[in-house]
Amino acid sequence: MKIKTLLAASAIALALPMAAQAQGTLRGAERGAQEGADAAGPIGGIVGGAVGAATGTIGGILGVEDRPRFRSYVRERNVRSYDYDGRVVVGSTLPSSGVTYYDVPNEYNVTRGTRYTVVNDRPVLVDGRHRIIEVLD
Repeated sequence: MKIKTLLAASAIALALPMAAQAQGTLRGAERGAQEGADAAGPIGGIVGGAVGAATGTIGGILGVEDRPRFRSYVRERNVRSYDYDGRVVVGSTLPSSGVTYYDVPNEYNVTRGTRYTVVNDRPVLVDGRHRIIEVLD
């Protein structure tokens, strides 16, 4: 049963753009497969995995449920916003100096090396090369 679920989720994940194959997809597929299997057996697990993968991808790296909680986390820390002249979009690269980058707590299950900062009053996740990988509006 788990193998079928993984195969279905993998097929969907491979069909998505590479940028969308972030952790949200994998966590969504896992959760959807488990909930589907609990509700409707093996077939429910396959369908649940596929739906969960799509939902997780739409939610981004943090996933649908973690986004509001993470925005609150950043707001509570009163992180100073960096004024950036460029566009604050996925793929933009921020400077290595002048910007303060912070570690994302383990509870959010992001990839090692992912950090966050606030740019133009918008929290963003960045990779190890300071490239924006998610904008948390």
